[in-house]
Amino acid sequence: MPFGQLVIGPPGSGKTTYCRGVQQFLNALGRKTIVVNLDPANDNMPYECAVNIEDLITLEDAMDTYQLGPNGGMVYCIEYLEKNMEWLMGQLKTYADGGYYFIFDCPGQVELYTHNQSIKTVVQRLEKQNYRLACVHLVDSSYCTEASRFISVLLLSLTTMSMLEMPHVNVLSKIDLLEQMGELDFSLEYYTSVMDLDYLLFHLNEREPSRRFSELNKVVCGLVEDYSLVGFSTLCISDKHSVASLLKEIDKANGYIFGALTEGNESILMAANSTDLLSEARDAQMRYEALKGGGSRASSLDSELAKLKIVEHGQGRAE
Repeated sequence: MPFGQLVIGPPGSGKTTYCRGVQQFLNALGRKTIVVNLDPANDNMPYECAVNIEDLITLEDAMDTYQLGPNGGMVYCIEYLEKNMEWLMGQLKTYADGGYYFIFDCPGQVELYTHNQSIKTVVQRLEKQNYRLACVHLVDSSYCTEASRFISVLLLSLTTMSMLEMPHVNVLSKIDLLEQMGELDFSLEYYTSVMDLDYLLFHLNEREPSRRFSELNKVVCGLVEDYSLVGFSTLCISDKHSVASLLKEIDKANGYIFGALTEGNESILMAANSTDLLSEARDAQMRYEALKGGGSRASSLDSELAKLKIVEHGQGRAE
């Protein structure tokens, strides 16, 4: 039973850097991991790519053949992949049989996850072949510095979750750069937990350009709160503590953690409760404040890595 993650997010959110960092991290832990590039516009890949969509179709060929622009060409490439799933399944089969963990690096065009059905169809075909995937949706943490931008991220995340219909982990990436973006209106925990949005609405309506759309802003915030689905983890890809904490969340989302429970016959419920999202948010807040003050914080990785290694080497993994 292959496990993996579908990495999506707007351009500039750090998807490719994330794929490289997580691949290196998991391989160091002993979890055999490959990256599958599904982005036909990804020319300079910093990671070792095992399967590449450009072996099937390139963005340049689609644009030249059908006189399409970059966006139209991207949509065509993904729809072409949807119609040629046998090629993808054939490329993945050897690695799936070998027990590899998959990281799918996807395009940054958000329309593919909010309007177009092709990515959803590709995921459904993989799931029918017993692939256990979780969607990792990366967004730049700088969106937290402006109320209007953060609300747009909330709406994008909610739409993507509703569209793809798969286990989902939303991530505020580049958290180490947040202190360079200016002061936050609230603590970082407020943004990760998506608490009472009335406070955010108040700050939004204080600004003249947004005040004209106060009723629309209220409806959008109400929509997000009514669904009560959106929350965020945080990530600094250069911090092993941060990467380990996020991977625990992803392993819970796609079921990898339940394939080999922790030592001492720990129950599935205990394994599921092994990570506290609020404590992770507070930890990220402390790092954020330390960076603002010029301080430093030594990360303790022993407990995080120990839990991950138990999953990698534990007995009784479901195949």
